Amino acid sequence: MLRALYIASTGLAAQQTHVEVIANNMANVNTTGFKQGRAEFTDLLYMAERASGVAARGTENTVPEGAQVGLGVRTAAIRNLHIQGTITQTGNKLDLALQGRGFFQIQGPDGDTFYTRAGAFNTNATGQIVTLDGYTVLPAMTVPANATNVTVSDAGIVSAILPGQTAPQQLGQITLADFVNEAGLEQLGGNLYKQTEASGAPTTGNPGTNGLATMRQGYLESSNVDPVKEIAQLITAQRAYEMNSKVVQAADDMSSTLARIIR
Repeated sequence: MLRALYIASTGLAAQQTHVEVIANNMANVNTTGFKQGRAEFTDLLYMAERASGVAARGTENTVPEGAQVGLGVRTAAIRNLHIQGTITQTGNKLDLALQGRGFFQIQGPDGDTFYTRAGAFNTNATGQIVTLDGYTVLPAMTVPANATNVTVSDAGIVSAILPGQTAPQQLGQITLADFVNEAGLEQLGGNLYKQTEASGAPTTGNPGTNGLATMRQGYLESSNVDPVKEIAQLITAQRAYEMNSKVVQAADDMSSTLARIIR
């Protein structure tokens, strides 16, 4: 009975994690550039009561099937699904959306390079293009205070018309980074990701080249969370949690019955 209690408890813990992942997805349903998470589970080790393939007792025949009892489940990973989110028009000249693979490059407070899909940018007091948290977009570029008609092409070229000029002047080029294993990036919060050994080193390039995304000015990429699917997943997780709790209750009742018999 103790084994059944332990196995059921691993199921309870797994479904609790599942619900927590769903809750985080639902909480970020309106977060720009958010990528939904999905809990992945794997079964635990098995205890062999009788090995398969061994010689049957007193004969030369082998046992065709063994008896292995599983010891439960554990969370193997929480995978981020880097699926394209819906592109929504905002009209803001420094709102940039990515259509396809890749990340904007951001300089963190300690000089580290971070990555994001959230393209809600602005300019700071010196005219540098920054994120909503004030982190500099890389490569760094400055928009003059008197510049008008700032445009960002699909290829990431930032241009503006300066006083006394009629033709746009190029201010800089936004480049993107891509990873072999996007799911291996470390989430830092604030819509930021960090490179890890699992993600591999980034490859950088201009938007629209080498499989990288194109850029849309005046648009933002919405969260890729589907609320309807998340509600369905929540119901499934809730039912699974209830079933595991029933197993705990049944095992406890059986243990109590056995204890009364022994007494």
